This record gives sequence, C-alpha cells and structure tokens, in this order.
Amino acid sequence: MAEESGKFFTLDSFDLKGKTVLLRLDLNSPIHPITGEILSESRLKSHVSTINDLKSSRVVILAHQSRPGKSDFISLREHSRRLQRLTGRKITFVDSLFNSSAVNEISKMKDGDILMLENTRFYSEDVSIDSTDYDILESTNFVKNLSQVTDYFVNDAFPAIHRPQTSLIGFTRLMPNIAGRLIQTEIEALDRFLKGHEKPKIAILGGAKIDDSIAVSRSFLEKDIVKTIIAGGVVGNAFLMAKGANIGKKNKDFIIKNNRNHEKLIAICKELLEKYPDRIILPVDSILNPSRRILKTEESVPDDEIMADIGPETANIFRDAIAKAKGIFINGPMGMYEIAEYAGGTLDIFMAVSEARAIKIAGGGHTISVLESLNVMDKVDHVSTGGGALISYLSGEKMPVLEALKLSYKHFIEDDKIDRK
Repeated sequence: MAEESGKFFTLDSFDLKGKTVLLRLDLNSPIHPITGEILSESRLKSHVSTINDLKSSRVVILAHQSRPGKSDFISLREHSRRLQRLTGRKITFVDSLFNSSAVNEISKMKDGDILMLENTRFYSEDVSIDSTDYDILESTNFVKNLSQVTDYFVNDAFPAIHRPQTSLIGFTRLMPNIAGRLIQTEIEALDRFLKGHEKPKIAILGGAKIDDSIAVSRSFLEKDIVKTIIAGGVVGNAFLMAKGANIGKKNKDFIIKNNRNHEKLIAICKELLEKYPDRIILPVDSILNPSRRILKTEESVPDDEIMADIGPETANIFRDAIAKAKGIFINGPMGMYEIAEYAGGTLDIFMAVSEARAIKIAGGGHTISVLESLNVMDKVDHVSTGGGALISYLSGEKMPVLEALKLSYKHFIEDDKIDRK
C-alpha cells in the first residue's frame, strides 16, 4: 500500500479498479433565482481530478445543493449534466437516493460507469441528524442501504469537512474512507501555510462575514501563525468600532443586524487590539457612499453614509505590508467591489497580493470572484474551495470529516482483509 497522507487513506492507498465507490462531492453552487441555472462551475471543476482517477471504478456520486427552505434547494439533475460535460464521461442521473430503484441501478453498474444520486438533503436523514455518534448514523436507511452495494467511500467534499452529517461521515466504520484529490490538495496547501517557515506571514481579512474572520484572527495571533492581521471591509469596521471609532449608524446597524452575537465579537476585537496593538493593521481612511468623499477614520462617519471602500492612504499602508510578506492568506474584499466606484481598494490590494514574492493562499467566493476578474488566479499558489470549512480549519477547530477519515484509517489499517496495493 502506498504511503498514507496524515494518517488517512488517499486514492493512492488502494487499487480501486472494478470496485464500487461511493464518492461524496460538494457541488453546492450559486443558482439563478428565476431560471434555476448554475451560475458558477468552480465547485464542479474542483472534483474533475478525483473523478478521472476513478475511471476504472464504478462510481456512485453523492452531493447536496443548498438546504430545505432556501430558493436554491433544487435537484442535482442539472449538476449531473454539467459534470458530464466537464469530465467528458457519461453520468447517469438517478432521481432517488437509497430506495430500491437506486440500489438496483447501482447493482447493474459496469466498470467505468458513473451514477449521480439525488440531492442528499432532500432526505431528512442527511439534514436532521447532526452527530458524530456512529451507531446512530449506521442505523439510518441511508447508510444501511448504500453500504450494502458499495465497497469504498471516497470523500472529496472539502467545503463541507466541518459538518458531521450522515452523507459525510456515516460510512466511517463500514468501509474504508478515502480522501479524494481535492481534500488531499487542500489540506497539504493549508498545512504548508500554517506550518511553513516562511516569515513574515500576514492575513488579509475582509468581506462582510465578521464572525469567521474574527475567529481566525484570534487563532492566528495567539498561535503566532502570522505576524500581522490586515483588516478591511466590514471586518475592518468591526475592529474600528471596537477601537472606539465612530463608524456611523448605517455601518453599526449592518454589523448588529447580521450578527446576533455582535457584542461578543466586538469584545473579542477589543481584546485582540489591546493584546496585539502592533500586529493588527486597520484602515486609516475610507471612501463613503453615496458622497464618494474620502474620510479619515478618526473623523465621525455621517449616519447616512456607508464606508464603501478603503481610502488611498490605507491602500498604501496595506500594500507596503504585502510587499514585505513571505506568506499571505487573503479572504474577502476591502469594500463594495461589486460597484465600480468602490472597487478600487479591493482591486489594488488583490493585485498587490498577486505580485508579491510570497506563498499565497486565497479563499472564499468573493475572493475567487475578484481574482478571476483580474485574471490572476494563476498568480496564487492555492485557491481554496472552502468558505466556512476553510476558516474553521485555519482556526484549529476539529473537522468531523477529517476525524472520520482518520478513524476509518485506524479502524481498517489493522484489518488484513481490506484490499490493499
């Protein structure tokens, strides 16, 4: 058997030719609210390598799209068509998951065949059970039925590694669980950033989701993973608010409305600023919307204005820190980059990152969107497919899927009956 990566099986650990492989992907994609069209294929493209490596296996794909109650909670039929085009291989869609018709279709498969089963979250056993109790998971019809007709479980759903759901970890003890190429690549790249010796390292955190960014800021500073945090966008506003700056009613209200635990988050920002005053770089000026006026952060923001972008002085300070860095993690824009008048700061900072002589890791949907618009994706060492999973991993939280992969390795490595290379 080939060497295992980090004490879990990889696709190099087994000869899967002729085997029936249950392949869990994360195909969750933005959907047009009217037409139902898939707006981005980035998640689908990220799994092509794993699918191609299983060309001699019988592959049964599990995946989800959104969750109950959301407008984009739809069937995976269109996903199967898109994935078929991207891989150049026929993919048969089965509009069920674990009933007799699905089991029969799996039983009739030949080597090289690919089936895609229906959205796993159409079924309550994948939505209502959120547990790492493997006895409970193994008692579900979902797991019992599919484990009877498959030999191996390959998990390539990196964006969902922080979720303990049935379709992600329910097969841990019933068959060898294997990390797909995407998970393997993501973990190796992120570990290189976390554990690498390149110094100084910086983290550029922006966008509107402040809870994840504040969590990773604390982890990065306490564990001395990065020397400096650069905070822009609403993340920067939260730190400025904690510092006592008057960021104006509209900016305060946005933070309060979108974060039930905003008081706790602001308190953490204040604590970090007091503990690491020289390691957090905040905006010193901003461009306001709608006036487009440049305002120093020590001045009070009018209640009817939004801090829409970082100002030119801030951009200069951020660029200087970027130029000196040997390791860079970037997640989120510096402002309302979707509006041309307020995109300058984001484009400026992202271009500076692309030109930096450093190991560069990027993550988050908006981050990828900016990199694509600048045509500099190839200037970044690793662009992560994860959102919440990426932040959770970098923050040092336990990842249920990774824990399941490690447990499965430990469970089966001592079993001489498993088919090894």
